Amino acid sequence: QVQLVESGGGSVQAGGSLRLSCAASTYAYWTMGWFRQAPGKEREGVAAVNRGSGTTTYSDSVKGRVTNSRDNAKNTMYLQMNSLKPEDHAVYYCAASEWYLNPQKMVVSDFKYWGQGTQVTVSS
Repeated sequence: QVQLVESGGGSVQAGGSLRLSCAASTYAYWTMGWFRQAPGKEREGVAAVNRGSGTTTYSDSVKGRVTNSRDNAKNTMYLQMNSLKPEDHAVYYCAASEWYLNPQKMVVSDFKYWGQGTQVTVSS
């Protein structure tokens, strides 16, 4: 079982930056991802990466503004978000799967383990 703990959310003005962190309790996963859920909307994928792969897939809505990275020694994943927009306002979740997934799909139901979420508020 994998436990995930996110941190780093907060409030910024449009154009600002935030870095989210996701600390995993074990290495018992193959795929990790970031998702977000805005008020009144469905949860959507932001980024996903397979363990052992150096390539992260990003959704079109954040591509070019967001960078995912990992610190394997700390078993922690980071999401650096720049040039934030009001439409980025959402609760952001870290997720993990014990299965090797296609990171381009970012299907919510494929991920078994979820963090508690961290709020990102972007004001215009």
